[in-house]
Amino acid sequence: MRVLIAGGGIGGLTAALALDHFGHEVFVFEQSSVLDEVGAGIQLSPNGMQVLNQLGVSARILKDTFRPKALEMRMGRSGRRLFDIPLRKSAINRWGADYLHVHRADLIQALYDALVARRPEAVSLGRKVVSYQKDETGVRATLDTGETVEGELLVGADGIHSVVRTQMLGTEAPRYTGMTAWRAMSAVSDLTETPPPTATVWTGSRRHAVTYLLRGGSLANFVGVVERKAKHLESWTAEGSREDALADFKGWHSSVTGIIEHAPVLHRWALFDRDELPRWSDGRAVLMGDACHPMLPFLAQGAVMAIEDAYVLAREVSSAADLPDALKAYEACRKPRTSKVQAGARENASLFHRSNPITQLSTYGPMWMAGRMMKGFIHSRNDWLYGHDVTLG
Repeated sequence: MRVLIAGGGIGGLTAALALDHFGHEVFVFEQSSVLDEVGAGIQLSPNGMQVLNQLGVSARILKDTFRPKALEMRMGRSGRRLFDIPLRKSAINRWGADYLHVHRADLIQALYDALVARRPEAVSLGRKVVSYQKDETGVRATLDTGETVEGELLVGADGIHSVVRTQMLGTEAPRYTGMTAWRAMSAVSDLTETPPPTATVWTGSRRHAVTYLLRGGSLANFVGVVERKAKHLESWTAEGSREDALADFKGWHSSVTGIIEHAPVLHRWALFDRDELPRWSDGRAVLMGDACHPMLPFLAQGAVMAIEDAYVLAREVSSAADLPDALKAYEACRKPRTSKVQAGARENASLFHRSNPITQLSTYGPMWMAGRMMKGFIHSRNDWLYGHDVTLG
């Protein structure tokens, strides 16, 4: 089958690799003219690594990653550790694959290199899908260059502002969550205090931060989320000022503020939530990843859910005789899981932002006890997420 893919990000490139794995001809159209350092760090949990292992791209990814020692939660100001759950060997032993930190650009480059090594003409940069037409036998995508390309399936992997989704379902009305996110990176060599070699959540009143290391420990990654009424752009590329970021995390531990102080660029964007879509497909066009189930960043699963989508979509369209039925089967398989992950991310937003000492004590006190006495219990709470292997289904 000839498959057209709108979007050459993590989801689109993984979909291309998965479809190629099942024997299909793939063509990816990416609006950016270059693959550059867009984005920041990504947490690749074992459920995503199972797919990348199956697609034979793990070796390319591993050389630029960092293996965190543990999952950790700390108080944002004091740095007091609430729990510290071992991760390196535990991830492989319990969930069957690595838990890794990777720079978004490194992951995209690894996926791109693997794809073009197998199909040299598969990726077209600087060409964006702007609309589509379909009938019972095929689909035609119109590009921003004016060209029309034909295939048998169109995959909308074009992100949170998906053109394919808008044509399929109309303009959406996202809800502002009342939260703004910061992200930044700094060279570890510039810092006076290196953040812990863990996936660390720092909690505080009406805000939280996440820190972890990238590229073998040479880069420190920071994401901070703050409750506020004022909206900003929903854009990964919009910049904010260092003064504003430092004000948002004034008095916090130096592992957090040090990254803010030394980061070359700080990005800031508003977080919006969205209703579940009524459907993910339209004849021979289908959505995946952020185009159909954008995630708030509080479970670190946005990229991984797109990776899972890619494999399930490729498997379903390869095993069913009727394409529309295969796309419905893909949606039926994926929607309950992605909806559960979306709900879990929303719940974590509240968990991380306890606003007064009483609620902090009642929430974090039991977590501290569990972290000291029942590490296996905390691991077990992640089994449904990290232990899920779509390659077995």
